[in-house]
Amino acid sequence: MKIATASFLVVMLISCSSATNGKEEQSGDRMVANQLSKFGAPTEPGIQYVVVDKNSSIFNSSIGLADINKSVPLSTSHTMAAFSMTKTLTAIAILQLVERNKINLDDKLSDYIENPYDSDISIRQLLSHTAGIPNPIPLKWVHLSKNHNGFDEQAALTETLNENPESDEKAGIKYNYTNIGYWLLGKVIEKISGNTYTDYITKNIFEVLRLSPNEIGFLISDKSNHAKGYLKKWSFMNFFGRLFIDANVLGEYEGSWLRINDVYLNGPSFGGAIGSATAFSKILQDLLSEQSNLLNEKSKKLLYSQQKLNSGKKIDMTLGWHIDKLNGVTYYYKEGGGAGFHCEMRIYPDIGLASVIMANRTSFNSRKILSGLDKSFVAN
Repeated sequence: MKIATASFLVVMLISCSSATNGKEEQSGDRMVANQLSKFGAPTEPGIQYVVVDKNSSIFNSSIGLADINKSVPLSTSHTMAAFSMTKTLTAIAILQLVERNKINLDDKLSDYIENPYDSDISIRQLLSHTAGIPNPIPLKWVHLSKNHNGFDEQAALTETLNENPESDEKAGIKYNYTNIGYWLLGKVIEKISGNTYTDYITKNIFEVLRLSPNEIGFLISDKSNHAKGYLKKWSFMNFFGRLFIDANVLGEYEGSWLRINDVYLNGPSFGGAIGSATAFSKILQDLLSEQSNLLNEKSKKLLYSQQKLNSGKKIDMTLGWHIDKLNGVTYYYKEGGGAGFHCEMRIYPDIGLASVIMANRTSFNSRKILSGLDKSFVAN
């Protein structure tokens, strides 16, 4: 009888403990959801926010609208343009080719493709934005999705290189962010692999992780599942950005928002990926796992390795990530933004967490907002 009573008490204690933890978890989720709701109204363009560890999704929610005119709520599965978050995918692809002994990080760019820049530029310097290559405003480096079938990427790159033929600095002298550099890396991947950049990433990253074209890719595979991009009507970008944006990119006003027509970037390797925050979080989950399907342990260490200038000075950049800290915890991040969208993804390897935020509006302070949200998961 005493044993039975003791067993009953143990079961009750475990049950009560589980119930309490469940309530605390629900309360925490509500707190984050309430915090997320402060950054967007139900009638405005929306936000997706995901937090994961290596095994599961810890938090995944969305607010706002995917289509203002049709009042379509933004779901966690809607795709958006990721823009420069694509650069980390390009970096992963290069490191895969390093693993396969197809290329070395200190090889010269000129060994693989012709270019007008410093002959000493290395693959490593391109990845870390220390190649000295210029970075002109890329707002016009887009084309309407409906014109994609007839688009000539190589002609667009050649034109861009002809318009910007001079290096800003000698290679390795300073950090100098450049979209052109990652566009050239895409061409290196094509040269080595024999595939188009988009086919290589699809086969070696998306398909490896069993991500479908409806979740992530380089084309809008399902228009009904793709969020519309917006620009605030009364904004600096709307009034003065028109000087740099092709008028065909601008759609109609929908209330206090200007809809941006669907576009693809001319250079997919510096910003062409299209996907949901959930899809990107699955890539980060793989990088958090002990047995990554994308990179071996040596390559993962390279992906997080802080880079240096020729002088030996360290920069807040790895081979594909920028570096910062939140609550004393180091994280690696890549932000992306452009016509109608803004986003950011982060990975906190030391505590086994990663997060992604995506918004279908150009003006969106992803750095500040993501830091505010992530503080609920990143302990002091």
